[in-house]
Amino acid sequence: MKKGLSFERVIVKMTQYSNTEILMTKTLVATSALIYANGPLHLGHMLEGIQTDIWVRSQKSLGHKCLYISGSDAHGTPIMLTAQKKGMDPETMVARYHQDHEQDFRSYGVHFDQFHSTHSGENKALSESIFSKIQANGDIVNREITQAYDPEENMFLPDRFIKGTCPKCSAKDQYGDNCEACGAAYNPEDLIDAYSAISGAKPIEKLSEHYFFALDHYQDFLSKWLRQGHVSEPVANKLQEWLDEGLKAWDISRDTPYFGFLIPGETSKYFYVWLDAPIGYMAGIEAYCQNNEGTLDDVFGLDSQVGLYHFIGKDIINFHALFWPAMLKSAGYRQPSAVHAHGFLTIDGKKMSKSRGTFITAKRFAKHFDPEQLRYYFASKLSDGLEDIDLNLQDFIARTNSDLVGKVVNIASRCAGFISKKYQGQLAAEADQPELLAQWLAEKDTITHFYTKRQYQRATRAIMAIADQVNAYIDQQKPWQLIKDPEQSNRVQSICTTGLNGFRLLVAYLKPILPKMAEASEAFLQCPPLDFMALDNHLLSHGIATFEPLMQRIDSSQIEALLADNSDEA
Repeated sequence: MKKGLSFERVIVKMTQYSNTEILMTKTLVATSALIYANGPLHLGHMLEGIQTDIWVRSQKSLGHKCLYISGSDAHGTPIMLTAQKKGMDPETMVARYHQDHEQDFRSYGVHFDQFHSTHSGENKALSESIFSKIQANGDIVNREITQAYDPEENMFLPDRFIKGTCPKCSAKDQYGDNCEACGAAYNPEDLIDAYSAISGAKPIEKLSEHYFFALDHYQDFLSKWLRQGHVSEPVANKLQEWLDEGLKAWDISRDTPYFGFLIPGETSKYFYVWLDAPIGYMAGIEAYCQNNEGTLDDVFGLDSQVGLYHFIGKDIINFHALFWPAMLKSAGYRQPSAVHAHGFLTIDGKKMSKSRGTFITAKRFAKHFDPEQLRYYFASKLSDGLEDIDLNLQDFIARTNSDLVGKVVNIASRCAGFISKKYQGQLAAEADQPELLAQWLAEKDTITHFYTKRQYQRATRAIMAIADQVNAYIDQQKPWQLIKDPEQSNRVQSICTTGLNGFRLLVAYLKPILPKMAEASEAFLQCPPLDFMALDNHLLSHGIATFEPLMQRIDSSQIEALLADNSDEA
């Protein structure tokens, strides 16, 4: 008999931040948004995957069981049309990109406990089950609507596949739902000189009966849920605009041709991708449980005490913090513990652009740089807010060389040579200034708090402040001068022991961000895994291996090579 997921609770006291005890669940589940499987991953995708992975690794380092679930978003009109252009069936294309995406994430150190797909048996069964429960609860209504129809392609057109002239500012070639030039929102029928983005034909109007989820039934529920700490205050304030206007029934069906799951009992109507996409989180968890332990009910049951956290971009907040909680409520499941939204990624202050050479795929970036350097740069920029993150390529070089190579790795390089050459690789029995080690260790609670709150920018600043202190200590002690005096030999060994133990703490604090460098450092220090819960015992009277470079400096020529590399990776 398979055991359930553990959800014991532990008390964690963080006295610097609160006089009260903070109750944390023992088992946590984190998800990042499912990736649309119709093209290669770019650095914007990596931003979210890295942000989530850092959080998951930090929670595991604190002793919690923390699962990371994600996968491919495999359904919808864009999937169908992209497959047609490539001369492939959708299933083949989705499978190809699913594998490609998982490999790219792996190369950036993003580790999933389950990387699943919405085009799976688990997701089909769960989508049909949840639809049936919502329908039985009286929250599905049928309504005839007028839609734009492409008479040449013989298909209904989603808003994003209708283009025309903006009715507000007269900008040409704007989408059917909003204008990128002036920001106006409107209905497709309001466009001037509208045309199909697929065939170029003028759309006609055609009636079709659709299924709607009665989101308006959950107006009061969502008004309360949004103010209970499940989303940040800025997000709650933004979503309040939807509530103030009054929630409306949400169209959850699409007409053939469409790539997705047929609605039970229908032959030509499919679940809208945004109905089965969030259910994909449940499908991924169920697939994990089938191969490991526990059941889906351990996470989504009404009495579940598992922490459930969604990491998403700010452009899909409404789906995750309005539609999804309401669907779960209607179907008799618990809601997420929190929905964490982040901003967009820009390159040198601008949106990614193929014409400017700054639409950078994950694969292309990894050809020119160590992906862990990008993990650190993103961490140094990320907060718990909605601000956009800018990848300034020159700043990326400077920060990598200054922080990682010049401060952290430099400590090991400076101290290891003395230990290896003069002391046969043996650290001293005592540190030169144990009070400094105690001071640096005492920063652990502050740093782990920043990780838990997704304030990685503050975490990296705190870590680099310790790195500055360790380097300043070594500079003040000048072991390269003391080693010339035979009477100071033992002290040099103790000084370098202090420096290397400071390096050990720095690597432990950086391990959620730099797991590969941490693993190499553990091999160099010949020490157990550097987890947050196992740092109290310093390395004394301990043998270390010969030091090997842990990270290379980078220069502007690598940026030039990256931007010049316009190879087609699709």
